[in-house]
Amino acid sequence: MLLSNLNLLATAPGGVPRLRELILTLAMQGKLVPQDPSDEPASELLLRINQIRSGVIHGKSKSLPISGMGKSRHQIPENWALSRFEELFSLEYGDSLPAPKRTETGEYPVYGSNGVVGTHNECRVNAPCIVVGRKGSAGALNLCLEQACWVTDVAYFCVPPPGVDLVFAFQLFHTLGLDELGKGIKPGLSRSEVYSITVAIPPFAEQRRIVTRVEELMRLCDALEAKGQLEATQHAQLVSTLLATLNESETPAQLTENWYRIATHFDLLLDRPEAVDALEQTILQLAVRGLLVPQDLQDEPASELLKKIRAEKDKLIVEGKIKRDKPLPPIAEEEKPFELPQGWEWVRLGWVTSLVTSGSRSWKDFYATEGATFIRSQDIKFDRLEFDERAFVKLPPGTEGSRTQVHLKDLLITITGANVGKAAIVAQELTDAYVSQHVALVRFLDVRLVDYFHHWLVGEHEGRRLLLMSSYGAKPGLNLQNINDLLVPVPPLAEQSRIVARVASLRALCADLRQRLFNCRSVQEMIASSLLTKETVIKSALNVD
Repeated sequence: MLLSNLNLLATAPGGVPRLRELILTLAMQGKLVPQDPSDEPASELLLRINQIRSGVIHGKSKSLPISGMGKSRHQIPENWALSRFEELFSLEYGDSLPAPKRTETGEYPVYGSNGVVGTHNECRVNAPCIVVGRKGSAGALNLCLEQACWVTDVAYFCVPPPGVDLVFAFQLFHTLGLDELGKGIKPGLSRSEVYSITVAIPPFAEQRRIVTRVEELMRLCDALEAKGQLEATQHAQLVSTLLATLNESETPAQLTENWYRIATHFDLLLDRPEAVDALEQTILQLAVRGLLVPQDLQDEPASELLKKIRAEKDKLIVEGKIKRDKPLPPIAEEEKPFELPQGWEWVRLGWVTSLVTSGSRSWKDFYATEGATFIRSQDIKFDRLEFDERAFVKLPPGTEGSRTQVHLKDLLITITGANVGKAAIVAQELTDAYVSQHVALVRFLDVRLVDYFHHWLVGEHEGRRLLLMSSYGAKPGLNLQNINDLLVPVPPLAEQSRIVARVASLRALCADLRQRLFNCRSVQEMIASSLLTKETVIKSALNVD
């Protein structure tokens, strides 16, 4: 049953890693390979290990106690034995080796807490070993199959005793939760905590059979993982290629033709949330190129709309209600990224705004537990304003604040940091709210423009791309002039309304489909979990007698 559902396990979220974990768990419970009654019992193996280690530790034949009656969370096969970790294994401290003393051309590998960190011409461990992270990547496990190595002081090393297979011990260590032990109150992995763990040990011959079977199944997991990654890459390329045919349409007729060509395959294309995200971006791209809704020659051209907005702006300047704006650079033909439909116009964002500003640097001094809402860059998600943890400020009397106070239908744009270029509309009235220095506030002379302009700004291939091209410095950032100079294709006002309504309708469908796909993934994950927890079925599926 498990093998027949490997495709489900491979495509479920986290399916393959959990399958690997299950394989090791079953192996260490004696459920992965058959037992052989003729194998020497593990109790005899423990006795010999105890005698050897007693001599090493005490220099004489005084025996250490063997906890053969230790407790286990599962029943072990008859010829296995239980022991405390410290009665089988010893975790030895590594030796300090500063980075300047390491090379890339030395004879021996140098291990840190989670892997090789260089080489050295001397060694401190003279046998293959298991390296266990002590600090940093506490509990991380690495296998050194070289005959000698250097383990640094941020790790332990373990050379298993005779009678315990090195690779088997490495597989066993993976089931002990050492990484979780390293996440305690005091960072780092404590030997005393590890030493108290009870482990089950099989006969040596069975250890070898377990190693062989685990490696075989891990190769199968590798193949499943590679297949899943390849399939995901190929699917993304397919979605990108087919949606690109929509974006490359130059007329509504071409778009209709291209749309019907791929619509019959939507069940294959839109089978994961990432594909829906790509479709949503395509919708935005088509919308701002005039290909999503039909043009109406009866609409008042955008040129007339822009003349009226300019006249209103000049009037407000004369009345002293807004500041006089700086002249915007003329729009060169080579700047225009595509040809516009009839009745549309290219314009710079600053032409249609009454205010483009950002918050003051000193406002961090006014943080409070209540008061006015303080809008930071992290409050602007991809295309919306959303407060996970709302911040507040209390402004002392006389503080300049009206310039950065937020109004309904303002457009907010992040201008610094990794979040740069995200845009959100203030869709609900905020009684008293201000923007931080990392957020630009854009106020339109005609608020009916806001929704369409927002679509342009959140399009990954459109306004947002142009903004990011303007970002400057080692750290991404925008200044207010970048925002004022942003090029925007403007349709007639009536067509803007049709575009906004159509985009809202299609994005609602995308949101619904995305949620259904997330629900489907959750069900898939639950089914995969159910398969992975039915040990009796799994044992049968893995051909274990």
